[in-house]
Amino acid sequence: MVRRRFESDRNTPLLLTADPFRGKSGKGVKLLYEDDYLMVIDKPSGLLTVSTGKEGETTAYSILTDYVRSKGGRGREYRRKDRIFIVHRIDRDTSGLLIFAKDPQTKYDLQDDWNDSIIERKYVAVVEGIPQKEEGTVISWLKDNPVTKFVTSSPTDNGGKKSITHYKVLDTYGTSYSLVEFELETGRKNQIRVHASIMGHPIAGDRKYGARSNPIARLALHAMTISFRHPVTGEPLKFNSGIPVAFRRIKTQRL
Repeated sequence: MVRRRFESDRNTPLLLTADPFRGKSGKGVKLLYEDDYLMVIDKPSGLLTVSTGKEGETTAYSILTDYVRSKGGRGREYRRKDRIFIVHRIDRDTSGLLIFAKDPQTKYDLQDDWNDSIIERKYVAVVEGIPQKEEGTVISWLKDNPVTKFVTSSPTDNGGKKSITHYKVLDTYGTSYSLVEFELETGRKNQIRVHASIMGHPIAGDRKYGARSNPIARLALHAMTISFRHPVTGEPLKFNSGIPVAFRRIKTQRL
């Protein structure tokens, strides 16, 4: 049986933002859930998931590592070494939900059965303009260029990875912006950012993929919902961090 230390119910997560979660940069993460096998956090925009290799870089990984070391190890042998393990990542400028494992086996179980374990992954974004259709699906093949660090899209199979994104318009802000929910059927690098761009409605603040505006001085993309089966118990867990207040404020700005 999994022992829960910090638990989120299905609609109202219990958020913890205590001082041990503060890194040198002053950025903090919110711990939504923790048990003997894994942790779920809400990462702010501007914080890396894991280091790029620069010495002293503050990341979600480093903050959580400091946290588990401050508590001391418990449980499996690997946990006694006060380590955590990255299961997946989101971009530095994207905020939202991340899963970390507390031992290698949990990491491998989640990663190896990712498509079966993940029940639902939803993001919310503010995009430029108003999509012609209120909801739909974008399908393309994505290729990552490791030199330019730019992901390109093709409407036909060009040897890239098939990528599927479902979207639904939640609200419109005049004619300038729309609040859109994106649901991932696949999870490729920059998938939502690229698919929003090829729709003709890049995410606000995403100059890399064609945005012309930056109304909240950040990429307006947030990993809002994640639902998955616990790798040990098989219990379905669902977490929802809500729509960032800054996204809603755009509606009241002079557009």
